[in-house]
Amino acid sequence: MDNNFSLSRPNFSSHLQVLNAIVRKDWKHYWRYPLNAVSTIFQPVIWLTPAYFMGQAFSINGRATGFEAYSGTADYMSFILLGTVLTNFINAVFWGMGYALKNDMDSGVMESNWLTPVPRLLILTGRSITNLIVTTVTSTIMLVIAALLFGFRVSGDILNAFVPVIPMMIGLYGFGFAFAAVVMIMREANTLVDVSSFLVGIFSGTNFPVNALPKWLLPISLALPLTYGMDAVRGYLLKTTTLLPIAWEIALLVVFMFIMLWIGVWAFNSLERRVRQRGTLGQH
Repeated sequence: MDNNFSLSRPNFSSHLQVLNAIVRKDWKHYWRYPLNAVSTIFQPVIWLTPAYFMGQAFSINGRATGFEAYSGTADYMSFILLGTVLTNFINAVFWGMGYALKNDMDSGVMESNWLTPVPRLLILTGRSITNLIVTTVTSTIMLVIAALLFGFRVSGDILNAFVPVIPMMIGLYGFGFAFAAVVMIMREANTLVDVSSFLVGIFSGTNFPVNALPKWLLPISLALPLTYGMDAVRGYLLKTTTLLPIAWEIALLVVFMFIMLWIGVWAFNSLERRVRQRGTLGQH
């Protein structure tokens, strides 16, 4: 780490140095295994290929009329691809915080990291940044490949689509803080990440319009702010029929952002204090 980093009086500049050191370390570690990136790019394409041919089989004269009745667009592959990309970013936060914390436990560096004069939440944030950068690169390449294979067309406003993405991603950090705290308590990440990311993807409408869900499951989707984030992005880019007016959905995302950040910080501080009191911080 930079020798100019001040141990006695941490400030904004020193925090940036910490983030830079964490991101550089994780970045080098990730690219020691470059096949990870190849897998991240091609696995979603492989998984989506059956969906493409299934959609073609159920289309009428090349148009997915049934899907259009639910979503407002017949371009089901662009709908699914956008959901896949947004889910990749959601998983980047889940894995970037929860699984990275588990790795530190397994490698025996958890306690030494926690003894550094650096805010714990700053460490967690740094561990997720590399995942977000890698996700941006790999998702972009995935979209290019998918556009060549399946067709990916955006007919809406790309810049405005970032408006709902920003509060949604910031709010996810609040969830990530709480999720990391649960990992510290349970000392298990794989099952938690797999189950939670799968359920969130299902109920937020990653690969299908949520209004196609049974009526007894639909309230769960409508209670998830991520549902409105995906819905608003698709509304901007694909001009789909949104669940609510987009302005209302963005307002809900902003409220979600502040609430989840507060809950996440409170949950992490409370559970982290409990783990230290029990002396189980470095156990795995």
